Amino acid sequence: MYETWTFKHKPKTLSEVIGNKEAKRKLVEWIKSWDKGIPKKRAAFLYGPPGVGKTVTVEALANDLKMELVEKNASDYRTEENIKRFAGLASQYGTLFGRKRLVLLDELDGISGKEDRGGLGAITRIVKTAMCPIVLIANDPYDPRFTTLRNLCLMIEFKRPHSREVASLLKRICLKEGIEAEESALKFIAQRAHGDVRSAINDLQALAQGKKKLTYDDVSWLAYRDRKEKIFDVLRLIFYSKTCDGAKKAISMADVDPDMLLEWIYENVPYHLKDPHDLAEAMEAIAKADIYRGRVRLTQDWKLASYMMDLMTAGVAMSRKRTKPSGWVPLRFPERIKWLSKTKAERQLRTAIAEKIKRRCHISAKRAIEEYIP
Repeated sequence: MYETWTFKHKPKTLSEVIGNKEAKRKLVEWIKSWDKGIPKKRAAFLYGPPGVGKTVTVEALANDLKMELVEKNASDYRTEENIKRFAGLASQYGTLFGRKRLVLLDELDGISGKEDRGGLGAITRIVKTAMCPIVLIANDPYDPRFTTLRNLCLMIEFKRPHSREVASLLKRICLKEGIEAEESALKFIAQRAHGDVRSAINDLQALAQGKKKLTYDDVSWLAYRDRKEKIFDVLRLIFYSKTCDGAKKAISMADVDPDMLLEWIYENVPYHLKDPHDLAEAMEAIAKADIYRGRVRLTQDWKLASYMMDLMTAGVAMSRKRTKPSGWVPLRFPERIKWLSKTKAERQLRTAIAEKIKRRCHISAKRAIEEYIP
């Protein structure tokens, strides 16, 4: 069974969580203050960019302090029944077995802002009367919807860890996985993640899983990826869209040209369409798209490009008939592009030599490469 490294190597104690020493200190002090009675702030509001360790910090702390952690998604609390259940959890500090309780309400950004029996209004009312510590988590605490909650909570900011800390974590993971990794490769992954630890670990897994050694050349292709508009999101839109129009929107979202997008689709479609019939249909659509790509290059008739793009997006999406959605599936960078990146210097040298042979022997550069250069 496939297991993500973010889960496999999740910190079990607070000392294993990298960065944010001040934020962790504040959270520990606030949790321990409950032993002396109900503090003025009955909830803590953790905020900061995605992937910086907000959720794992709470989970690790609960484990350290032997507390019962009740972890919920805030978007679940939209109905009266769920709100009553949450109110019941928050009404008692101790549990039946004598352990202290900590309630974690994650992804607050995704909840409705309506002041009704569900939503933020109900959560706000429960926080006011909570008898156990409640931790709320969101990316942007200054959303106008959170104004009342901000006044009720202890605000704790989580910042992006330094790339050195991220690289050190990646090194520890490699040691556990039995992978010999070059320092330069780990530093490059860490720097590209921009403090998003979860993203860095996912990148490491995609690059290193199944290998015994990880070099800088193995990771240098990451420079092609623009994190502002992740190609991963675009591919998932194509693979899981239920309509042709939905899949075709991926072209406008992608920050790569259609040729590169076709390479990504070709590399990843076997991992997302598991049914043989679905996969066969998808590969046929990709093959036809590649034919149109060749015709566009040959004839420079750009009207044909629309057929290529329809086939590689809607054609692939509509091939999914029997394959059921599964859990998280890692996306793989196109092997052909990775190879071209690694061999760029070698190919440039071969071309330069071929040009010299061409001038001296009065033959084409192509023939020089094929017949004269070993």
